[in-house]
Amino acid sequence: MGMIFFCSPIVSMFTDHFGCRKTSVAGAFVAFTGLLSSSFANSLGMLYFTYGILFGCGSSFAFQPSLVILGHYFRQNLGLANGIVTAGSSVFSIALPFLLKKTGNALGLSVTFQILSLFMIIQALLSLTFHPLLPKAQNLSNDESNMGKRCLEKLKNHFNISVFHIYTYRVWAFGVAFAVLGYFVPYVHLVKYVEEEFKETEKEWILLVCIGVASGIGRLVFGKIGDLIPGLKKIYLQVFSFLVLGLMSMMIPLCRIFEVITLLCIFMGLCDGCFITLMAPIAFELVGPSQASKAIGYLLGLMAVPMTAGPPIAGILHDYLGNYHVAFYLAGVPPIIGGTVLCFVPFIYQQNLRSHQRRDVSKNKMLPSDSIKNGDLLPGLTEAETHL
Repeated sequence: MGMIFFCSPIVSMFTDHFGCRKTSVAGAFVAFTGLLSSSFANSLGMLYFTYGILFGCGSSFAFQPSLVILGHYFRQNLGLANGIVTAGSSVFSIALPFLLKKTGNALGLSVTFQILSLFMIIQALLSLTFHPLLPKAQNLSNDESNMGKRCLEKLKNHFNISVFHIYTYRVWAFGVAFAVLGYFVPYVHLVKYVEEEFKETEKEWILLVCIGVASGIGRLVFGKIGDLIPGLKKIYLQVFSFLVLGLMSMMIPLCRIFEVITLLCIFMGLCDGCFITLMAPIAFELVGPSQASKAIGYLLGLMAVPMTAGPPIAGILHDYLGNYHVAFYLAGVPPIIGGTVLCFVPFIYQQNLRSHQRRDVSKNKMLPSDSIKNGDLLPGLTEAETHL
């Protein structure tokens, strides 16, 4: 998971240069290679590379273009479209625990990896449908005298961090990055916690199913709700999801009944669906379509370290204290603080807007509707495809 997010800024550069289709297809084949080679790994160290790095990196290149390409087809219903697309992962989150348990016990880990690698081949084939709306130009100038200049301009564009010049984006991105420090702790350690506290080893899979089902429903419902909420006000849904997620994490150690924890998992799944679905629409609102790919990539990159660090820190606390109680209490703090920070983003946005209006600025670059200039690249659209 850490590699998926850590590689995202690089994926944005590849997406802008090669387009969504080539980037996603190549990533799917890298992920296929990682899973297939994992079936032949004979040590944990080798799995760190084949499954952790190779499969994680390939998954990042296959995943992110699937969010970016939606901006080419959907504008008014981007939230709902994003919810439908990301709900697919929830469907597999429901089904895979059953599949992996049966294949793992009957066929072994090696064959299970080989079966899973076939899914990435299917992903590569599906990525071929990522077709940008604007057609490629047939006659482009290839003046060699301008080749060096164009290469330098492309290099500057790919390493462009201009999205961080937008103050509201900075506040949102760093707020989300801090919030996810405790985000994955319940997902990673919840099954182990139930086994320790309830001595339950037969029904713990129900928790994963509840999270998957609720997350899928949340992505569809909140995607549609997000489309009905104008502008940046939809960020308050993300605020709500982080606050509830933090509270649910803190309540887990207080539960003494398995069914109550199941109910908490349903709420956590709904919050997960809300957060994931609204990530891309909010990025489009903050920076506009032309910079959305970079905005999403840098955001996921910022999330990589805290999201990866949270579960190991919780594991260290468990080893030191002998239980998960303190770990779950502390895991609820970052989402609550991060959600509180996000509350200020719409306010800051309005303040900046009023400031620009007082200066009689004819074109407000903070507004997404004005952020696309003639000749700007849409995210995931190559230079040839944007030629006018």
